[in-house]
Amino acid sequence: MDLIGSELRANPDLYPLAFNVFQDSVYFVRLSQARYAEASFLDQRVAVQGDEGGWAQWAPVAALAGRLEGESDYIFHIGHVGSTLLARLLGLSPRVFSLREPAILRLLAQVAFDLPTPESPWSQETYDEHVEVFSRLWARTYDPGQKTLLKATSLVSEMAASLMARSPASRAIAMTVAPEVYMATILGGPASRQELASTAQSRLRRLHRRIGASPWRLYQMSEGELAAMSWACEMAGLAEAAAQAPDRVLWLDFERFLSNPAAGLSAALAHLHGAASEADLQAMMLSPLFGRYSKGPEHAYDANLRRQVLDQARAEHRGELAKGLAWLDRAGRDATVVGQALGLIGLP
Repeated sequence: MDLIGSELRANPDLYPLAFNVFQDSVYFVRLSQARYAEASFLDQRVAVQGDEGGWAQWAPVAALAGRLEGESDYIFHIGHVGSTLLARLLGLSPRVFSLREPAILRLLAQVAFDLPTPESPWSQETYDEHVEVFSRLWARTYDPGQKTLLKATSLVSEMAASLMARSPASRAIAMTVAPEVYMATILGGPASRQELASTAQSRLRRLHRRIGASPWRLYQMSEGELAAMSWACEMAGLAEAAAQAPDRVLWLDFERFLSNPAAGLSAALAHLHGAASEADLQAMMLSPLFGRYSKGPEHAYDANLRRQVLDQARAEHRGELAKGLAWLDRAGRDATVVGQALGLIGLP
């Protein structure tokens, strides 16, 4: 795709779908506003056969993006806490352009973790430049009255503080649940248990680096302890961002949100844009999204079904839940970072 010829416009039609770190090139695909609204994830799953797209070298992309302005707001979260649902609902407001889980942001989070190591493919300066350019691309909207709300993948919580520091006008919502609820959610489904196993190594590395010690061994940890460790890892990232910018981060507990979604949506809109219009709230509260699985709207899923899944998980995995809670209690006493994360539970 000849970006110079077609021009990287101020609207988001040309979406940066993928990035090749070693060839320093970006793959763009042409999307529409409707396609953005439909997409649960802005990764390879958003592309369909016949889409217009192509690779572009970094230098012209960076030059063109330098003409763009704007910052994004964020939804950071620990995973499996309703962040996709919230992003979809808030996207119903004409003031919000909702972007859900750009694949390149996940890649940047992985690169960021490697920066302090000799094996890093980038210097800090190269990394900073790429984050700046992609941030400008994600900040494009279809209407001047809109602001992008970028819903990150859970592992991006590791760089939440640095993203907020780069954008002094950005605001964020940090979504979480209590550890027991999180662990029951993870243990309650085969897909989430597989994800737990596949991400445990990287999460333990991240948590070890954050606390500056390596007290735990992956091969010695039970499934419940891995779930507890995953909660602690992702919460630690959110806690750092909230401590750095307390006035710009709103904590939102998904259990509380489900018990009073109108209050949660009103608080989120007020936090992001200073006010929540009745028309926006009504559109969100009447949305069929509340009765669907937000990551796959073709499937029915609501708060009652979620409670049934959690109750079943608690009955079937009582022993692992107890192990996970005991691990958190010990870790909270031994590691300040984990103790601080536990201290945030119950915040409004």
